[in-house]
Amino acid sequence: MPGWTGNKADLEMVEGADAMLDYVGNDNNEVILALSEEPFEGSAMLKLIHDYSKETGGGGIYLLEDYGGNKLNQEMWLCEVTAWVFGKLPPSIYFKKG
Repeated sequence: MPGWTGNKADLEMVEGADAMLDYVGNDNNEVILALSEEPFEGSAMLKLIHDYSKETGGGGIYLLEDYGGNKLNQEMWLCEVTAWVFGKLPPSIYFKKG
């Protein structure tokens, strides 16, 4: 993660985010995503369904309902790095494979 000054362990993908990246990246070793708090052409949406920012562990649970026309309903925990990237835990994160 360019610019990250925290512990490398804080960047670990757990609780479904790794599975989502495998799916989006077609099981490649690397996947690059364009991210925004606003929808953009061709983007999919992650919806915040539980905010843990004031609880132990921080971050939040996001839901990826569908991707590429496929219904997934995949929940994932995105850690506090998400708040570092956006300055907060956004209610929605729009992304597209870049």
